[in-house]
Amino acid sequence: MKKKVYIETSIPSFYYEVRTEPEMIAMKEWTRKWWDDYKDSYLLVTSEAVLDELGDGDYPNKDKILHLANGLPLLPIEPSIVDIVETYIKRKVMPADPVGDALHLALASHHKCDFLLTWNCNHIANANKFDHIRRINTLLGLYIPSLVTPLELQWGKEETL
Repeated sequence: MKKKVYIETSIPSFYYEVRTEPEMIAMKEWTRKWWDDYKDSYLLVTSEAVLDELGDGDYPNKDKILHLANGLPLLPIEPSIVDIVETYIKRKVMPADPVGDALHLALASHHKCDFLLTWNCNHIANANKFDHIRRINTLLGLYIPSLVTPLELQWGKEETL
């Protein structure tokens, strides 16, 4: 059975990144390598929240980015997710934006995703926050997904089985 990966907004965005700073180019290349070489080893899912975020604003490659995310199965935003988001915000696990990072983490946790894939290393894939996230999810009786970047999910394909 394939492991389930929640694709957060930054992943399709970085696939078509246009910034030229060396770290942005590296993140784009790691994203593309993972997407092109490893994504088929996993069950990819996302949410309407990701599509909404990607649909906002005017930026380069928007159509391509939306196309990349549009084909993914969407996790439902059930009423209990709202309570989880509110708890994350109240307990200062995530910033006080109910349709942002807290919602992505709540969806990945509630729907028992093995991984939440992101380049958001300030609020999500942050080792300094993981113990706090683990404590709150444990108190809520929620699954604890691994919070990773594409670089961390690149290994031999035979190892993902």
